[in-house]
Amino acid sequence: MTGRGLEGFYRAGRRVLSRCEIRVAGREPLAVQARMATADRARFVGTLRTSPQAGPDPDVLVERNRYADGTERITLHSAAPRPLRVPVEVALGTDLADLGAIASGSAGPELPASVHDSGLRWSCATGNASVTAAPPPSDALASAGLLRWELDLPPGGSRSVELRVRPDGAGPLRAVGRAATSPLAAARAEGDDPRVPALLRTSIEDLQALLLRDAANPADTHLAAGAPWRCGLAPADALVAARMALPLGTGLAAGTLRILARTQVTGPGLQSGMIPGPRRDAGPHLPPQCTGTEATLLFPALLAEARRWGLSEQETEELLPAAERCLTWLRTTVGDDTYLRDPHRGGPVRCETQAHAHRAALLGADLLDSCGRTGGTALRQWAQELRTAFRKDFWVDDLGGGRPAVARAPDGRPVPHLGAAAVHLLDTGLLGGSVSAPGLLDKVQTEHLARLLGSPVMDSGWGLRGLGAKEAGHNPFGHRAGAVRVQETALAVAGLAAAGYEKEASSLLRGVLAAAEAFGHRLPEMYAGEQRTEGSAPLPHPAACRPAATSAASGVLLLTTLAGIRPDAPAGAVTLRPVRSAPLGEIGLMGLRVAGAPFSVRVSRLGLAMVEEAADGLQLGV
Repeated sequence: MTGRGLEGFYRAGRRVLSRCEIRVAGREPLAVQARMATADRARFVGTLRTSPQAGPDPDVLVERNRYADGTERITLHSAAPRPLRVPVEVALGTDLADLGAIASGSAGPELPASVHDSGLRWSCATGNASVTAAPPPSDALASAGLLRWELDLPPGGSRSVELRVRPDGAGPLRAVGRAATSPLAAARAEGDDPRVPALLRTSIEDLQALLLRDAANPADTHLAAGAPWRCGLAPADALVAARMALPLGTGLAAGTLRILARTQVTGPGLQSGMIPGPRRDAGPHLPPQCTGTEATLLFPALLAEARRWGLSEQETEELLPAAERCLTWLRTTVGDDTYLRDPHRGGPVRCETQAHAHRAALLGADLLDSCGRTGGTALRQWAQELRTAFRKDFWVDDLGGGRPAVARAPDGRPVPHLGAAAVHLLDTGLLGGSVSAPGLLDKVQTEHLARLLGSPVMDSGWGLRGLGAKEAGHNPFGHRAGAVRVQETALAVAGLAAAGYEKEASSLLRGVLAAAEAFGHRLPEMYAGEQRTEGSAPLPHPAACRPAATSAASGVLLLTTLAGIRPDAPAGAVTLRPVRSAPLGEIGLMGLRVAGAPFSVRVSRLGLAMVEEAADGLQLGV
C-alpha cells in the first residue's frame, strides 16, 4: 500500500490506514505475485537476494497476507544456507479520510503519527486510528511513521510480524458468514466446464464475506453492497442480491426483509409505505433516480418469490403487513394515472420503474390471494392497464423493428436510447403454479428486444453493456453509460432463457463466464464494456466494488438458470425448464435449497434435467 488512489484499510466508511510499505535489508522486495486468495484475504509475494554471491536465485521470500478484518501478517522465509540477521522496516501512514473525499479525489495529506503502545497512532478532528505490532518493534519513529525489527532467520526458517489496524475504541470484527448460523447453503457445482464449480464456490464465498448482522436484531442478516465503497446497507442492492440468492435458501431474504421492514416509512404522508433509499446516477440521459422507489417495489416481489422457494407461512405472515404497505404506496402514488412517475416533480417516467412496478403488482396480487388478503384484483387490473399503455407509449419504431424507450420525458416524448435497463422488461417474476408472470412487452416486441440485447451493440463479448456502443454518451467505463454491470447481464441471461431466446442468453452467459475466469472467478460490480477480441482480457473498473453482493449473487442466478428451477413450495411442487442447448455441457448443482430441504439437479449435455435430491413429497411438475 503506497497511499495512492484507493489503497488502504477501511472501517466504517473511513480509511484507517493508507500506506504500509516494507523494506528488508534496506531494499524493497521484488514483487512477483499479488492475488485475492479468498473474499477477505489478499496475498502478496516478493523476493530478495541477500548475498551478491548467491547468483540469480532469491534466497528470501517475503509473503504478505492482508485480511479484511484489519490484519496484515508479514512473513520472511529463508532459503539461505547460513543464518541471517535481517533488518525489517515498515513505513505506515494515513489521512483518516472518509470515502466521499477519497472517491472525489479530495483526500488530504497524511497525518502526523505518535508512538502508541506497540505501534503508532494518528488523530484528527473526526477520529483516531492505531496500528499495533506483534512482536513489538525494536524501534518506533513517529516522525517518519516507521517501525523497525531485527529478525533472525535460521537456514530454512521463517519469522513473522503481525500488524493490526483499527480505529480507537473499535473491537475486533467478527465474520458473520463463517458462523454456523449462516443463512446461505453450502451449495456446490460440477460439470464439463471447469469454470462452473469455481464460479459457484467463489460466489458463495463472496456472499458469506459480505454478510452483516443487524445491530439491534443480531439474528437478522443482510448483505453489504460491496467493498470497499459500499460496506453498509444499500436497500435496493440487498433486496436484488437476496432475490438472486434464493436457490441458497430463504434465510437471507427473510433477514433482509425484516431489517428493511423496520426502516419503512409509516404514518400519514405521500411517502407512507416506502422503504427509504438514496439517489443514484442513472447515466448520461436521465437525472439521478430514487433507489427507495426500487426497494419499495422489490420488497413485495421478494416476499412473494421467497414464499415460492420455501419461506415458512409464519415468516410470510409476519412480513405481509409491510408488503401490503408497499403495495398500498404503489397504488396511492399512481392514483388515477397509468404510470408510476418519479417522486420528484418534473422527473421522467422511467421504463425500468414501470417494469419493477408491474412485477410488484402481479407478484403482490398473487401473494395477497395466496394469504387470503384482499387487494389482488385491483393490482391485476392496474397491471393490465399498464401493459396496454406501455406497449404503445414506450415502443419506439425504427428501421430495425423498434426498441423500448428508456423513459418518457415530462412532455411525453420518448427517450429512445438503448441501454441495459431494458433487461428489467424480461425479468417478470415467478407466480404460483411455477409460471412466469406476464411481461410489459408483447411477443413481437420481446423478440426485437432479445435481438438487440444479443447484438454487438449491447453484447460486448464480456457481458451486457450499460449503454449501447452506438448511443450518444457511450463510455466503456461509464457506470451506467457503457460498462458491463454483472447484475444486469445475469438478469438478461435469466430473462432471455425464460423467454426462449437461448442463443442470445448463451452468448451473454459465455461472455460473463470468460470475464469471471479473468477475474479469478470473483466478479467485480462492473468492468469496462470494451469489445472482446482474440487474446484480450476484460478491463477492470477502478472504482468497482469487489467483492460485490449483486455480482456474487449473479453467479448463483447464472448457473441455476441453466437448470430453470421454478419452485412452488406451498403447492409441494417444482418445475424444471432447463436451457435446452446446454451451452456449458453437463452441469450438476448440489446442495441448493427448495422447500427448506436440500435440492440437487443435473442437466445433461442434451439439455435434459433430472432431480437427484429433493424434500420428501416434493413433486416434479410438468
